[in-house]
Amino acid sequence: VQMLAIAPNKEAECRDTIKKICDSFAVSPTAREVMEVANSGKNVEEQYYLQPMEGSSRTGYRSSWWTQFYYVLWRSWLTVLKDPMLVKVRLLQTAMVATLIGSIYFGQRLDQDGVMNINGALFLFLTNMTFQNVFAVINVFSAELPVFLREKRSRLFRVDTYFLGKTIAEVPLFLAVPFVFTSITYPMIGLKSGAIHYLTALLIVVLVANVATSFGYLISCASSSISMALSVGPPVIIPFLI
Repeated sequence: VQMLAIAPNKEAECRDTIKKICDSFAVSPTAREVMEVANSGKNVEEQYYLQPMEGSSRTGYRSSWWTQFYYVLWRSWLTVLKDPMLVKVRLLQTAMVATLIGSIYFGQRLDQDGVMNINGALFLFLTNMTFQNVFAVINVFSAELPVFLREKRSRLFRVDTYFLGKTIAEVPLFLAVPFVFTSITYPMIGLKSGAIHYLTALLIVVLVANVATSFGYLISCASSSISMALSVGPPVIIPFLI
């Protein structure tokens, strides 16, 4: 579409480009094949319309489950890669919030006040991982709903392959964010030293982050629009945090 569009203030140049493209196609093997089919009286629908692959006609889909999953995953991964600034901003935001929390609760001792402070810091672990990850994905399915419904009606892929492909493509980011957050706050607050204790805390924070992500997906799927998802999210999350 971009190649064949007429750009403002470049009409003559664009029309020359389009003419070259059309002329090149006119002498290509594909154009000759199209003309042969058109002139031979063959059924054009059988020749050119997408047909179910052999062995897949029973389900009505045009490809196998694994093929659908692979291409949805690849497309979702490209979407993530095409917006590297968003990834950098999320990691930078996580590092800044982690440094702020670590500074406020820096170097806690295991006395009565220290235990209360650590309790507050751990609750901030939960709130930060929950809200950050819920609102990172709350618009994913709402924004893509029209495209998804069109492709679903066209029998291009199943619901489960679409959902798994979308979620797995974003797993690396949802592992990196808890890792950055925990790696900064854990030593600054002065939580229990030792690799086993750190890894245990990291595992729990990763699980919390991914549960929050799944909850965000749930709200996104249940909402008909982005504004509705943003309105429903906070009131539903707060009781679970408490």
